[in-house]
Amino acid sequence: MAGEVLELSGVGVRRDGADLLRDVTWTVDEGERWVVLGPNGAGKTTLLQVAGALLFPTSGTVDVLGERLGRTDVFELRPRIGLASAALAEKVPAGETVLDLVLTASYAILGRWQEEYDSTDLARAVALLEALGASELLQRRFDTLSEGERKRAQIARALMPDPELLLLDEPAAGLDLGGREDLVRRLGVLADDPAAPTTVMVTHHLEEVPEGVTHALLLRKGQVVAQGKVDEVFTPEHLSECFGLPLAVDRHRGRWSARSTR
Repeated sequence: MAGEVLELSGVGVRRDGADLLRDVTWTVDEGERWVVLGPNGAGKTTLLQVAGALLFPTSGTVDVLGERLGRTDVFELRPRIGLASAALAEKVPAGETVLDLVLTASYAILGRWQEEYDSTDLARAVALLEALGASELLQRRFDTLSEGERKRAQIARALMPDPELLLLDEPAAGLDLGGREDLVRRLGVLADDPAAPTTVMVTHHLEEVPEGVTHALLLRKGQVVAQGKVDEVFTPEHLSECFGLPLAVDRHRGRWSARSTR
């Protein structure tokens, strides 16, 4: 039986008198591909920060890759987790090339300094960028890239250390239609790869969910609305409750969409 990669029990996060998460119990097993879906302010990014050992809960327990938060050295745990997020992109040093951005993930640092990389590291970085359609960006400065190019570079970086858990925070946010569809297709290929790490992706658009996603969790106002296998969660009833309006839900060739019936 696959082992548990994430286990949250009764997790709450409270900041400045507000509950960002309330009584979240959630288990992610090895090899699963999850999407966390919900409206703005639902607590999705907060949940991902907890899963990435970047934020400690106010209540409840969190086990990540077999380690209990609060009882383990998170600086040893975090390199086992690949993370792509807008917050990380904002910390990339000015002038950093895409190749160096990806390579430095091996040391869990941002900014190339005096560390050394061998031919295996270089080959892996190049292969990841090629798989994400970004090989032509190798020597480009990260701060000159378009939003879509940045997203692909970040995902390559997240995959560089061969993580046991991959966390993607709204990877298609800010992309135009062409950029979104290209990235979602590539994420679908990644989801179908049995060698890819267990993955959790956050989004607030059903149309951004790639093929190959196996499970879904719906959040609203910090609480779980539904969770489980994607076919059982993406129903008109669950999604209407999650987003607070009546929705019709369609699936075509493995991709989902929703529209209001009001």
